[in-house]
Amino acid sequence: MQTVDRRAFLKLAGMAGAALSQPGLVPRAFAQAAAAPPAPASSTPAAPSIISGMSPQMIVHNAKLGVMETPLPLLREQRTTPKGILYTRQHFPVDGEGRWVATIAPMDPTVTQEWTILVSGLVQRPKTLRVTDLARMPQVKRRSVMQCAGNGRSYYWAKAKTPGSGWKHGGMGNLEWEGVPLMPLLKSLDLSPDQRVRYLTANGRDEPAVSGGADMIKSYKLTAPQLDDAILALKMNGEPIPTIHGGPVRLIIPGYYGNMNVKWLTDLMYTEDETPSAIMQKTYRMPIFPVEPGKFTTQDLTQENSTPTYGFAVMSVVFAPLAGQSVQRGNVDLSGVAWNDGVVPLTSVRVSLDQGRSWIETELDASDGPYAWYHWQRRVRLDPGPHEVWVRAIDAWGRSQPIDGLATWNPGGWDWHGVDRVPFQVG
Repeated sequence: MQTVDRRAFLKLAGMAGAALSQPGLVPRAFAQAAAAPPAPASSTPAAPSIISGMSPQMIVHNAKLGVMETPLPLLREQRTTPKGILYTRQHFPVDGEGRWVATIAPMDPTVTQEWTILVSGLVQRPKTLRVTDLARMPQVKRRSVMQCAGNGRSYYWAKAKTPGSGWKHGGMGNLEWEGVPLMPLLKSLDLSPDQRVRYLTANGRDEPAVSGGADMIKSYKLTAPQLDDAILALKMNGEPIPTIHGGPVRLIIPGYYGNMNVKWLTDLMYTEDETPSAIMQKTYRMPIFPVEPGKFTTQDLTQENSTPTYGFAVMSVVFAPLAGQSVQRGNVDLSGVAWNDGVVPLTSVRVSLDQGRSWIETELDASDGPYAWYHWQRRVRLDPGPHEVWVRAIDAWGRSQPIDGLATWNPGGWDWHGVDRVPFQVG
């Protein structure tokens, strides 16, 4: 029976780079990356010059890796986030030399019929799936929030700065994915997994910048309820997934942070333990108890004192009014979105106009499903002068947002979910 230990994981991590040199296995955008010249240096390049097809209004955090977020005025305009304003977050250059897919990959989808996914690990009968085979299978749709685990990181910096991009609330979007249900597909393959199996581990075709570096491999507990709704997605918002957003096939686990939704999927493995990759064991983890800057670092994270950034925390954001906006006196429409990990529904979104001394229920629209944005709104009458609206969501398990978001400060800057506070002016 095949086993997958740490050495095998590291070997597998290098398979992505090796595959890039094999004709017929790589989309056109990936194949051209190694030959493309580096993008010209610029202090603040416009988003379309980094990723063709992106809105010029996008906020660029890292031009080399194409890390950018969506301004709230754009994000709030549409119920389903278009591909050209969806945040982007890449971890590695494709060719290991500082040149990466987004410098040459257009926003248009790049479809490769020869793309394959190897299903292996602690199984008796490994299987290979082709994208063309997946496309012929019955498809389902999932509407869900896609969110960077670092979304909101800049708000932690009021306590102490952490590494990583200074995201505000624009590292997210609300999307419709379409693909093949994951768990029924795996059960149909007759893999005969070993009884020791506890995790499903996924790998994609992106490659660490440094040879032997930690790969973007992710592991999921097979008991996680979100896996029942996971899909091998081939479409995003009704069209083939753009390469920059993980096409031609991306693992979508609704309710999970973006780093867990592996792009450019190449491998699914049944494993006994989590991947030993440092990105799983040291980078994307949350301590299970309060920690203080300077007294706890990512190197102190272990499986005993922390958990991976799996599912979303309960969260809500104000879309109107925007911070610093001036609105007319009288009836003022407050609105925004809220979401959680989808395991149980959100039951309440409340706003406060007196800094948390009292709270008012809002009208809640959950029509897009348990993993998508819940739209909320409330009309209030306000006198002229400065005001500040706070918003707080609560779900069926009683989980909510801390009044002081800094209480969950952590050295990675992950999982910000403090009460959103937006100052505005009434004229």
